[in-house]
Amino acid sequence: MRAGKLDRQITIEAYATAGIDDYGTPTESWTEFATLRAQIIQASTEEYLRAYGEASDTAIIFRTRFVEGVTTEHRVTYETRNFNIREVKEIGRRKGLEIRCEEVRS
Repeated sequence: MRAGKLDRQITIEAYATAGIDDYGTPTESWTEFATLRAQIIQASTEEYLRAYGEASDTAIIFRTRFVEGVTTEHRVTYETRNFNIREVKEIGRRKGLEIRCEEVRS
């Protein structure tokens, strides 16, 4: 993996307990797990009709250096957009990761 191809910056976030509110209830939010340099392998948008109307999904594949512990329970933030991780594939023997994501629609 060549460093010159890692031209994007992504943040991997984990959903965790952030603290306790005034009533003693634990609050949960997304917290930063890792900030990485990455390469975009493929980015695509598909439009189609669903029961509730027209919809579009944005899928993107990132390639980055290996980081221990990245799972599908995490999410990726890239250019202020949030992406759910659908698949994490190890490249070689801990050389890198290929992270397949789908954009979160709110």
